[in-house]
Amino acid sequence: MPAVQVRKRSGALQPFDPEKVRSGLEAALADRPVAADTVDRLVARTEALFDSASPVTTDEIGRVVLEGLREVDEVAYLRFASVYKDFQGASDFEREMAALESAPEPAG
Repeated sequence: MPAVQVRKRSGALQPFDPEKVRSGLEAALADRPVAADTVDRLVARTEALFDSASPVTTDEIGRVVLEGLREVDEVAYLRFASVYKDFQGASDFEREMAALESAPEPAG
């Protein structure tokens, strides 16, 4: 089975690298009270959501990772969102926290 291709923001294609997802998750979850196997589960879940038939964008991967983090740890979610959504200041955190609080609880 061919590897999933990721379309970068530049338009370039490259193979999906689960280690990049793992690195982002580990940074977001650093020093958080989350079970050790959580990163493995979230990486596997992210990889499983995409088939190899068509390229996936980095934005799509980011949204899936955010959804997973929202279910696991809100602080890690905000950490990841701050990089993924390129926060520029405190108002960006405030807006994201308000959206997080007003969103329905994730199914799980």
